[in-house]
Amino acid sequence: MTQATVDYSVYLVTDTALCGSRGVPETARLAVKGGATVIQVRDKNASTSEFIALAKAVQTAITGTDAKLIINDNVEVARAIGADGIHIGQSDLPYHEARAIMGPEAIIGLSVETMEQVIQAEGWGVDYMGISPVFDTPTKTDTAAAWGLDGLALARHATSRPLVGIGGIGPDNAADVIRAGANGVAVVSAICAAQDPEAAARNLLDQVRAARV
Repeated sequence: MTQATVDYSVYLVTDTALCGSRGVPETARLAVKGGATVIQVRDKNASTSEFIALAKAVQTAITGTDAKLIINDNVEVARAIGADGIHIGQSDLPYHEARAIMGPEAIIGLSVETMEQVIQAEGWGVDYMGISPVFDTPTKTDTAAAWGLDGLALARHATSRPLVGIGGIGPDNAADVIRAGANGVAVVSAICAAQDPEAAARNLLDQVRAARV
């Protein structure tokens, strides 16, 4: 997998509770139909077998599309279903161990919370970095201080790797995140909690594309 082949424009991180009765697979299917380009399956409360079942269901739901399937912090699940890659945080499996297990073709994304981590990850050669959080968010409270748009712009100058902004991002500020230097926007509640995930994803993609003009 080469970085140039991956479109990070609208990156959905799933939340099982927020998807509610619609379910994660159907939410992912609708999001991709609306334009989401990457789906990261995340469920910290699921057992490994439950996580595999969930990830397989999402994989089936988006089969036949160009969307990439990323698994949050679980190489066992990623390998079990043949996912496109994994996303890890600073306290998860170390990058080099993840790369050794997943192989050179897998997409590996890393959350970065400080400029030091950006510079370190640049040297490692991660496929993309998740700038986390860009803004404070109630969806995930165990995070470092928010980067803000100015911090994101500084990170953009510090690395050539694709950057995906996450944290407090929705249709009202997605364009600002792209203009500050991100290649894409990662969202949770903006799609999972939306009444119409397809329309929500389409709106975000429109904002991202407009910001690039």
